[in-house]
Amino acid sequence: MTTTPTKAASPLSFADADLPASPSPSIQPGGLLQVSKAPSPPLTPLQMMLDRSSSPNFMSPAALRHSSSRVVERFEESLKVDPQLAATVAAMKVLTQIIKDCKANTIMGLREELQVEVDQLVSTHSSSISVAGGCELFMQFVTRTALDVDDFALCKAKLIERGECFIARLAASREKIAQLALPFIKDGSVILVHGYSRVVCQALRHAARNNVRFRVLLTEARPNTSSIRAARVLIAESIPVEIIMDCAAAAVMDTVDMVICGSESIVENGGIINKVGTFQLAIVAKAFNKPMYVMAESFKFVRLFPLNQSEIPRRETEFRPCHQCTGGDLPHGVTYYNPQCDYTPPVYLSLLFTELGILTPSAVSDELIKLYAF
Repeated sequence: MTTTPTKAASPLSFADADLPASPSPSIQPGGLLQVSKAPSPPLTPLQMMLDRSSSPNFMSPAALRHSSSRVVERFEESLKVDPQLAATVAAMKVLTQIIKDCKANTIMGLREELQVEVDQLVSTHSSSISVAGGCELFMQFVTRTALDVDDFALCKAKLIERGECFIARLAASREKIAQLALPFIKDGSVILVHGYSRVVCQALRHAARNNVRFRVLLTEARPNTSSIRAARVLIAESIPVEIIMDCAAAAVMDTVDMVICGSESIVENGGIINKVGTFQLAIVAKAFNKPMYVMAESFKFVRLFPLNQSEIPRRETEFRPCHQCTGGDLPHGVTYYNPQCDYTPPVYLSLLFTELGILTPSAVSDELIKLYAF
């Protein structure tokens, strides 16, 4: 599937269902004409996240950790019960349960209650890009269903039914991606993987169980060294694993056959937002003419169109210097920059593996339109 790489027209959003009336002029004392300002449409979860992340008063997830919101409590409990559950799927499960428990008697009341819960969820969860995108998709789903069904009781039942079907489809997406990726993983391959991704580990495990023999190089993936978690999963399948320093990617690139990574989100132009270091890894892979494959579920498609690193949500983690290297803390007066993720433009990506199929980066905008159109 190949299309011309153009920006997709923005699909109908939750806010579009309640557009404000046009500004109306009024004559004030003294003959002055004044135009009353129409209220702004509500922000989508992604817009709210971007607005907060660029604000100096942005509250970090840690500051909101003790929230008493029921949606947050249920969300955290879902992830605790099933650590392999994707955060976005957990969020949609919780929101579907909120619909079941909702006491509102109108679709407007239901949407308002859901919006409050969505705002709280996006504010508290650390992986807010993918969760915000999933919540926006869910709210779009509510709006579409409300337009299709007039009776509130029937609309609520339809929302629950469709929501559960949608969640079931998403839950099976990793296995579908693993099946699609299998022909690309050849015997004797050396695969460079960046950090820990559930869907990437699932694809590699699936290949190993189909008697494909390959070796994996894992980047250290600082600052949280998530590669250790990935190594445990792969070693359990008897897959040979070697961990390399992040700065050694170029030194080993001529020995690998492909680079694979997951994605926190896939944006409108086919680029990805992922763990920091992905962008420089993609640059090196392109310089060595090695394919860069991305594996991610379709619920990670988000309506963002960043042009550079400054246009993605700003999220940093505490910088912890290597005491073995520095002999202690950073020198007084030294500042640091420790982002959690970076943006990789589509020109550096070869293919994207999703449960919808194997896509070129230029096909993402078309899939986004289909996804939001329901």
